[in-house]
Amino acid sequence: MNRPIYWNCFSTWLCAVLLFSVSAAAQQTTPSAPQQRRSYDLSREVSLQGTVVSFAENSSVPPLGPHVVVQTASGQVDVHLGDARLLQANHLTLASGDSLRVIGENVPYATGTQFFARIIQKGSQTLTLRSTRGFPLRPAAKAGKSEAGAL
Repeated sequence: MNRPIYWNCFSTWLCAVLLFSVSAAAQQTTPSAPQQRRSYDLSREVSLQGTVVSFAENSSVPPLGPHVVVQTASGQVDVHLGDARLLQANHLTLASGDSLRVIGENVPYATGTQFFARIIQKGSQTLTLRSTRGFPLRPAAKAGKSEAGAL
């Protein structure tokens, strides 16, 4: 065989071997490695009950938005409340010392975890903050507002 044909065959063979070895390595999983949950799941929801330690309507700590620190029997929990506009639209105000019940889930976020509230209850007022899939809800559009550019 002449030299160019030999190198083309060798290069093709080498690429095929590398491609198969990479795909085989990608398919291997270690059974001892824990599955990391990335999404909100209703079956993992818990209920927290406690008093408000602090409330920030627009926290600069990710995830951005309203955060409330709740003192529970187990300690303090930083709770993300979704969209601040939803709290305002439903006239839900939080102050230090308020008694709360929060239903939500501790979800992996960045390098740690964050408690995402789905439902919050203060006294007789109950507000749903997230969908059952964990997405923050937004306040409904006000009735009577016309669309821009509508004829």
